[in-house]
Amino acid sequence: MNQFSFIVCISIAGIISCKPKTEASTENTTTAAPQDTIHYDQEKHLANVRQLTFGGDNAEAYWSFDSKKLTFQATRKAWNTSCDQIFMIDITQPLDTSKAPQLISTGKGRTTCSYFMPGDTTILYASTHEADAACPPSPERVVGGKYVWPIYPSFDIYIADLKGNIKSKLTNSPGYDAEATVSPKGDKIVFTSIRSGDLEIYTMDMDGSHVHQISHDLGYDGGAFFSPDGSKIVFRASRPTTPEDIKSYKELLAQNLVQPTQMELYVCNTDGSDLHQLTHLGKANWAPYFLPSGDRIIFSSNHAGTKGFEFNLYIIGLDGNGLEQVTYDKVFASFPMFSPDGKKISFSSNRNDKGTHDTNLFVADWVN
Repeated sequence: MNQFSFIVCISIAGIISCKPKTEASTENTTTAAPQDTIHYDQEKHLANVRQLTFGGDNAEAYWSFDSKKLTFQATRKAWNTSCDQIFMIDITQPLDTSKAPQLISTGKGRTTCSYFMPGDTTILYASTHEADAACPPSPERVVGGKYVWPIYPSFDIYIADLKGNIKSKLTNSPGYDAEATVSPKGDKIVFTSIRSGDLEIYTMDMDGSHVHQISHDLGYDGGAFFSPDGSKIVFRASRPTTPEDIKSYKELLAQNLVQPTQMELYVCNTDGSDLHQLTHLGKANWAPYFLPSGDRIIFSSNHAGTKGFEFNLYIIGLDGNGLEQVTYDKVFASFPMFSPDGKKISFSSNRNDKGTHDTNLFVADWVN
């Protein structure tokens, strides 16, 4: 969850899934071929970097099980989207930037966090369309001097075909249900819900049954993903501890807002056991994803930045050791995801934006 307004806000707040994001206020409409600036020399794990979108606000690109397609959410005036809708790109086909990719959401409401279901003929995503066909209003991004994310209570999780037809609805509890992803084993879905009164991690079966709560501590838990073998879950969380922070968190949550400026990564087994904190870096650490080997996590962080808004991708071992920088963006890189075959990685970045602050999608071969 990202992007022009996102970058502006994080520079103000000194910050920072899947997250609810705001509309881009500017757009780069160039369709020129990618330039050398899409790959920095220090990025030894990336090869054959390819830019997939050219303008607007594009993020959270997730792979099909056959490693050939990507779903992603985008806001772009040229594609007639005033807030996020879900699109699909086939990376095995020539890139045509003269038209919008295939729209696979309804085109109504606001959407987020799309993910292919096993078989690659349906997708899972969250949407507000059932409550209102219009985009929900965006709140002020700075409340009481704090940068905040909206947690839209009308988000529910749906399964749709690749033509935008809703096939089923998986959640019906009041309030926010979103940020759903699917186990590589094809047997479980993990998601974030406020049904307990706090934002916690849950799992459910593929039909929405057998819901099981994974996390229980106060704070915003979200952006969860399964390990390649489906045995573990990684997610990011805030953990207010002081009386002042707890009071602030609860007051913002009552307004359907969260402050994501202090987040660390947590790992647990898929049943919620052995839950423990993985990172202790400070600032905002988020958008985690397992490496194909299953023994390391790639994630986005601004912990090394001096201005608060420099987000890059890092790798860390499941034992909390071996921190390594992967990208060297000047402003923003996030939402990394490996293709199921382990050969490629997708991510979002402001690189090669020609001064527009557009956030675009990139794909690269992964080099161990």
